[in-house]
Amino acid sequence: MLEVRGLRAGYGEVEVLRGVDLDVAKGEIVALLGANGAGKSTLNNNLSGIYAPRAGRVVFMGKDITAAGSDRIVDAGLIQVPEGRRVFPNLSVQENLELGSYRRGKGRRVANLERVYGIFPRLKERMNQPAGTLSGGEQQMLAIGRGLMTDPELLILDEPSLGLSPLLVEEMFGLVRQLNRDGLPILLVEQNVVQSLAIAHRAFVLEHGTIAMSGPASVLLNDPGLKASYLGL
Repeated sequence: MLEVRGLRAGYGEVEVLRGVDLDVAKGEIVALLGANGAGKSTLNNNLSGIYAPRAGRVVFMGKDITAAGSDRIVDAGLIQVPEGRRVFPNLSVQENLELGSYRRGKGRRVANLERVYGIFPRLKERMNQPAGTLSGGEQQMLAIGRGLMTDPELLILDEPSLGLSPLLVEEMFGLVRQLNRDGLPILLVEQNVVQSLAIAHRAFVLEHGTIAMSGPASVLLNDPGLKASYLGL
């Protein structure tokens, strides 16, 4: 579904990504792992059309979207749930969700709203509550729900476990697994190495703007280099 080849990107004179290759196939959870500053958010922003790559190629569902704007990329169904949730605090839960279908998914707004409320019963209980009054975990549910309102073909989740309690982190990874089992391909961008690899099919490790290692998630979980670098083992 998604193929990235030789992607180079950065800001001003600073090059952050130095020839990144990765891909996501239909039905997969692919984890993109890396520490702060590795270039994960830069990659997301270039895939989503917020910034334009300096070199390389991005192909989504057979179409070259390397130079496409964010509106065209959303229309194609490549949807990012950004780090930090970024809900509209003064709007209600339902208004936030409805805004998710502003560009794509208008025709299925009612059905998708019911689907999101079925996945997140807590959001239905708080549908008229201002989003800014929700807990951190509930705001993350809302951010993901807003992404689902677009009828995504591929969902990019940027640090969905960030700032959550251990119990909510476990719940969040369980949700990601279930969304994938229901047929949604996911690019999971995370620092949480162990739990990401536990649910992913494949993984890529980003270090200093390049892919340092990649392969089946189960293999990487037992890789001595990854254990030494990320798990302190």
